[in-house]
Order: sequence, then C-alpha cells, then structure tokens
Amino acid sequence: MRYSANIERLKPSATIAVSTLAKRLAEEGRDIINLSTGEPDFDTPAFISDAAVEGIRGGQTRYTPPAGIPALRKTIAARLSERAGRAVDWAGVVVSSGAKQSLFNAVFSLFGPGDEVLVAAPYWTSYPDLVTLARADAVPVFGPPEDDFKVSPSILEAARTDRTRGLILNTPCNPTGAVYSLDQLTVIARWARERGIWLICDEIYRNIYHEDDRSSAAGLLDVPESAIGDFVLIDGASKSYAMTGWRVGFSYCRSDVAQKMADLQSQVTSNTSTPAQVAALEAFGNVELAWTSVRDMAAAFRRRRDLVVARMRELMPSVPFIKPHGAFYLFFRVDHLFDSEVPDATAWCSRLLEETGLALVPGAAFGDDRWARMSFAASDDVLEEALCRLARIAG
Repeated sequence: MRYSANIERLKPSATIAVSTLAKRLAEEGRDIINLSTGEPDFDTPAFISDAAVEGIRGGQTRYTPPAGIPALRKTIAARLSERAGRAVDWAGVVVSSGAKQSLFNAVFSLFGPGDEVLVAAPYWTSYPDLVTLARADAVPVFGPPEDDFKVSPSILEAARTDRTRGLILNTPCNPTGAVYSLDQLTVIARWARERGIWLICDEIYRNIYHEDDRSSAAGLLDVPESAIGDFVLIDGASKSYAMTGWRVGFSYCRSDVAQKMADLQSQVTSNTSTPAQVAALEAFGNVELAWTSVRDMAAAFRRRRDLVVARMRELMPSVPFIKPHGAFYLFFRVDHLFDSEVPDATAWCSRLLEETGLALVPGAAFGDDRWARMSFAASDDVLEEALCRLARIAG
C-alpha cells in the first residue's frame, strides 16, 4: 500500500513499543519488571485531581481557546517570570496536549523541506521523527561520553551547514540524565543567536534534579537576555506533578510565533482537555502545595538514583554508565556483551527480556545502539530485584 510522503520515513516510538510488549507479556502471566517507561510511579497529588473533579462538576467541560484557558496561560507565565526574574508575556504561552505536541507545534511551525535541525544526542526518541514529520532533516550531534554527551559550540559548529535552522536540546536529558550548567547553556544560546538558529529547549524534567547545588542546573530563562536569540521553551505538568496521562504541556516563545503554533494546533487537536487544564491550573497556581509534592518526589528520585548507582558499581563494575544528575534514567553501555547472536543493544534488550523478564529500552531509540536505558521510577524493592536480574546478564 502506498502511504503519504509525510509519513513514509516515520517510525513508531521505540519506548512505547517496548512498554507495550512488556505489558502484554505481563498480561500473559510472565513475571515482568517494566523499567522502560518514562513516567513517575507516583499518583497525581490529590489537590490537583480534586480541582479537576470540582471543575467537571462545576461545568468546566466545554471548549477553550486553542492556546489554552487564559488563566492557565497567565499562571504559567507568572511561574516563568519568577524563574527568569523578568516579565514573561503570557501571550507567548501555548498549552498543548502534552510536551510532545508542544514540540510538534514548534518543529512543524519553524522548519520544512530543505532545512536541517541539529539534535543533541543521545536524544529523546521522538525528536528526529518530529523533524521528519516537518519534512526537514534531523542531524544527531554527540558530545563526548566523558562529559555526559553534552554538546558545545565547537561540536555544534562542526555539524552546522548553510541549511541548519534549528537546534533541539534537552536538559535534564532523557536518556542520560545529563544537566547543562548556566555557563554551558549560555554559550550554546549565544552560538545559536549569532547564527540565526532557533533553539528549542525541552525542560520537562527541570524539577527533577539530584545534586545539592541547584545553581549548577540551568534552564533557558536563566540565561541572560543578551545571549538569547530566537527560542522555544518546552515544559509541562507530566513529570514534575506526576500527570503524564493528563496530557498537559506548554511552549513559550515570541508571541507572534506562539500565535502561529496556536493556529496550527487549532487545526490538529484544538484545545487541551478542559478538565486537564483545570488540574494544571491548580498544579501551577497552588505554589505551596505543588512545591511540597515536587520536593518529595524529587527526593525519592534522588534516593533511587543513589541506590541504582551504588548497586551498578557493586554488582556490575565492568559496565560503564552515565551518572544521572537529573531526570530518572540510567544510561549504560553494553556493547562489550555483544556476540554473533546479539550484535546490538536491540537484540541484547530482547534477550534480557526473554531470559530475565526485565524490560529496558535499547539505545537505538536514542541514537546509539551500544547503550541501554533503565528507568528508576520504581520502588526500591523493584529496583533491587531489577538490578539483580540485570547482573545475571551483565555482571
């Protein structure tokens, strides 16, 4: 069957595919530990869910403007203003059905045939395919593993051509957990500005940071205005507030570009679910309760990070990994375990799932099939058992 050229190069999300397989095996009675999914294992805080229920009962179930409820957009802008220490125009905020749609809106609005978009790698699996949907070309750019794969202006410059129009960056990073410092982010932003390149910065894991020195982690709005050119900031409620299924993300950029994204969204999905927006308004607006929830979840993720790192060093000392400073993933290298029957991480993860019941995501999903990703968004007991199973194959 002949399909449209719009999707002929499109591949399904690898992380969703692994998670779906793991769930099917579990339903068949297999003893499966699924550490492939990228979502907190906590319930959405009750005060957020209660706000949605009250909104539904109060009749907040109708269409909203495509860009979102004005009160929610203004509240998000207020939080961004506090972060930036300067005024943020709420007209630049567009609320979407998850950060993935926010990314789609940005990529589809800014890039097209003939354009190249640099993608800092290892990357979240959807970035290149979103660029492909815009009929532009994604160009993966790897930094050195010894610096957690983080890119620098010199590395980006070596990959740039006269067709380069964008750069997609993720901090904290999925899958590595790498976090860019303010100095690192500033020089990258300045490099992009000087070359007229759009900088799309995905900060969905911003509040999940594992180190004591918060100043060593930066977001785009921490960068001095003089260093920033054209940019789109991507964030949302999914990770910080355990609201993955609610599907609430947002973008922030120049108001004229935001209007174009809202126009696009009006033709694709219209508004984000109204009850979900009501819930997000409570999440972003009730600062005191929200921060308590964010702090508690972040502390749990930090404890789990420390547990996983310690057990990896103890049980699998020959397995290299990137120590995560943010998010909730461990990215580790497995190519020393390959053989003629298991030539890449895709085959290795399949073998791991079959022999031990542990579901991880192969590095092919992130641009390098010598590596694998494990989520540590699970209880301590589950992580302990998972690491013991992993050690049977990798130890």
